[in-house]
Amino acid sequence: MSSFRPGRGHGDSRKSVFYTNEDWELLDPNPKELEESMAQEERKKPAPEGSRGVTGSGFPFDLGRIPYKGKRPLKDMIGSYRNRHVSSEPSAEGVQSSSSKSASEVQLQVQSQQEELEQLKKDLSSQKELVRLLQQTVRSSQYDKYFASSRLSEGIPKDALELLHRKDEQILGLSGQLERLSLERESLQQEARTLKTKVGELSEQLGMLVETIQAKDEVIMKLSRRLSEGADGTSSTSGVPGSPTPASREQLELDRLKDNLQGYKTQNKFLNKEILELSALRRNAERRERDLMAKYSSLEAKLCQIESKYLILLQEMKTPVCSEEQGPSRDVIAQLLEDALQVEGSEQPEQAFVKPHLVSEYDIYGFRTVPEDDEEEKLVAKVRALDLKTLHLTETQEVSTGVKWENYFASIMNREMACSPELKSLIRAGIPHEHRSTVWKWCVDLHTRKFKDNTEPGYFQTLLQKALEKQNPASKQIELDLLRTLPTNKHYSCPTSEGIQKLRNVLLAFSWRNPDIGYCQGLNRLVAVALLYLEQEDAFWCLATIVEVFMPRDYYTKTLLGSQVDQRVFRDLMSEKLPRLHAHLDQYNVDYTLITFNWFLVVFVDSVVSDILFKIWDSFLYEGPKVIFRFALALFKYKEEEILKLQDSMAIFKYLRYFTRTILDARKLISISFGDLNPFPLRQIRNRRAYHLEKVRLELTELEAIREDFLRERDSSPDKGELVSDEEEDT
Repeated sequence: MSSFRPGRGHGDSRKSVFYTNEDWELLDPNPKELEESMAQEERKKPAPEGSRGVTGSGFPFDLGRIPYKGKRPLKDMIGSYRNRHVSSEPSAEGVQSSSSKSASEVQLQVQSQQEELEQLKKDLSSQKELVRLLQQTVRSSQYDKYFASSRLSEGIPKDALELLHRKDEQILGLSGQLERLSLERESLQQEARTLKTKVGELSEQLGMLVETIQAKDEVIMKLSRRLSEGADGTSSTSGVPGSPTPASREQLELDRLKDNLQGYKTQNKFLNKEILELSALRRNAERRERDLMAKYSSLEAKLCQIESKYLILLQEMKTPVCSEEQGPSRDVIAQLLEDALQVEGSEQPEQAFVKPHLVSEYDIYGFRTVPEDDEEEKLVAKVRALDLKTLHLTETQEVSTGVKWENYFASIMNREMACSPELKSLIRAGIPHEHRSTVWKWCVDLHTRKFKDNTEPGYFQTLLQKALEKQNPASKQIELDLLRTLPTNKHYSCPTSEGIQKLRNVLLAFSWRNPDIGYCQGLNRLVAVALLYLEQEDAFWCLATIVEVFMPRDYYTKTLLGSQVDQRVFRDLMSEKLPRLHAHLDQYNVDYTLITFNWFLVVFVDSVVSDILFKIWDSFLYEGPKVIFRFALALFKYKEEEILKLQDSMAIFKYLRYFTRTILDARKLISISFGDLNPFPLRQIRNRRAYHLEKVRLELTELEAIREDFLRERDSSPDKGELVSDEEEDT
């Protein structure tokens, strides 16, 4: 790159000189000196052999270079040689020697001129690159000069301004690196295409040689047949002296064929050697491309981190803690923040290699990544999305999850899926997006096989038809909750979305199958998540699996008895697995079951980021409700140290309401769930459920007895129609 040296003057007469690794010098004269230099150039009319300046440039400076003493053009050299040849009359004896000598000299001169031409082309390309870099440097310096001298910078602290400059320089540097890597990648791809073309040409040549060998073999066979036929006709003349015998002719033909065969073997070996060399070159090119792609991903991850910090810095500068003045700098920062929060689109595809699309409007599941309404929440969501993208880009695994799943499906190509430790390990690590629909459907069929065997074909359609034709007490509440299910998902965001009708059908059919439950708030979210990967009938059986197989009875009834029992079981597990955190929360009287109750009821829907949510559901549909306890404990263990630092009950409860949305590392969370929390036997959970179920039932019985006594006492009192408060009794 170039370095800068300030001039001696100041103000308008100040000059800046750019020094590069070549002999170029960049000057910035004043207008008067520029006019004088142009007039001198017109008067001097310099010779074409040396180029003292560059005209036609769009910049107010000269690009001067040390004079280059080039060789004479080829045309002048040939003309001078002809003049010498005509003027001098050589003798007849030296004509041939002089002509051969002059021809060799001309050939050497032509070769030197070609080399010089190639060198000039390289110089031209390097100077073009230099001009591009200088343009970028000038733009950056003009931007710095404007931003530093503008009155808008008066309200910004100096340290914050320097930090912004450093961040901008880092962004420009990374953008340049991305551009260079993209160009290198294109050159490698071009090289790979060239190698593929050469391999194709060699394959065609090999095919032609094989065809030639076959044709020659046919000729040999024909000649052999003719030879055998001619041997019968010349058997009578075999005794004539001087005529070759049939055995000698066959030996000669055999020797000739052996020679041809040896030649073909040598040629084939040569072709095989070339193919191996081309294969080695192709492997090297692919390896280099993989290395460059890894480097590109690393740089893109760094760019995501820088942009995330840039957003936080802009937000802090927009609303500083110690100042409430509204200066002109606030408008500039607000505009920069608005530009940064815009979701990247596809308006300028030619700049895609300079700045990649970091955050899209929706993720692969259909959830909106950045909300539209609240600006504060919009900033937090954008930063979270950038951090999540950084996490995905920096993940390095020896064998990726997708490759492991492809190998698994290849191993069971001719048989059905079956429960196994290998499958359990793969599901715990997470199912790839393209295979999740297949695996979820298999898990649902595995748990509902006993139900489906006792039902007739078209059972779901029959239930849906009955629910639509007859009066259903749950239909009114279902209609009220349809648009409140997943409002941030594009499949359920408006009444005309494709998922709304499917959600209505599944909930109506299930309410007809389970009239005791009918509909409970929370079932709609379970069905909505299932419909993202399953068809309507499969989502119906998925809901039946969760309500009738996984969860205890009365989990989704009006009393929510099973849900209350699970919260008490979870408190016992918290005191056993995380004793420090449990004691800390009890010390400040924080009832964390108010937060975790919804985790268990809807299996973490709307509580964690979408990527972690679907990994939890992968293990949940395969292993059952024990997974909910594992991940609930893992979420608290993930942020245990941060919670222990809080020393106020209100601060703790506020942190517990949103801390799960800040957890982005799914691999770490899965490692805590299935590694750090072991052992985790299901028998222990069942025993604790039975114990707490009896206690809750006894408490409900006592409450019911107290209620009946109160009603009996109220009915027997003379003033049974009036309600008297405690204050009225005291007076």
